[in-house]
Amino acid sequence: MALDPDIRASDAERDHVATTLREHCALGRITMDELQERLDAAYAARTVGELQDVTSDLPEADLYERPVPAVQQSSHAPVAKEKSRAPAGTTAGQMWGTWAVVSGINLTVWLILALAGTLVYPWWIWVAGPWGAILVLTTIFGSRRS
Repeated sequence: MALDPDIRASDAERDHVATTLREHCALGRITMDELQERLDAAYAARTVGELQDVTSDLPEADLYERPVPAVQQSSHAPVAKEKSRAPAGTTAGQMWGTWAVVSGINLTVWLILALAGTLVYPWWIWVAGPWGAILVLTTIFGSRRS
């Protein structure tokens, strides 16, 4: 349904037209002088018809901006995704590498304390052991899940 041009324009409609005019100026469709003239006319407009007259020679949307297609056809078939409990994009090598670094740091701290004369219980086993066991099970049985 088309708007009646004799309906009174709201402040929000005037602001919308002013924003549109600024965008058209930024794109080079109108000059700074034209922008000022049209802004004055837009803020002085009483009706929707007067607002439409201010922008009648300008496109409503940028003609060069094309919408991105929702579905793009590709030349290859989609790859089946393997379900795992690891975060997306994490490989088994990355998980083992992380385990090795963390376990190595814990072991190094324990060794430094032991060499300094503070021999303590090998607490690093409780970090490396269960985590390593879970990684072993994930490596063996993880790829069989569907």
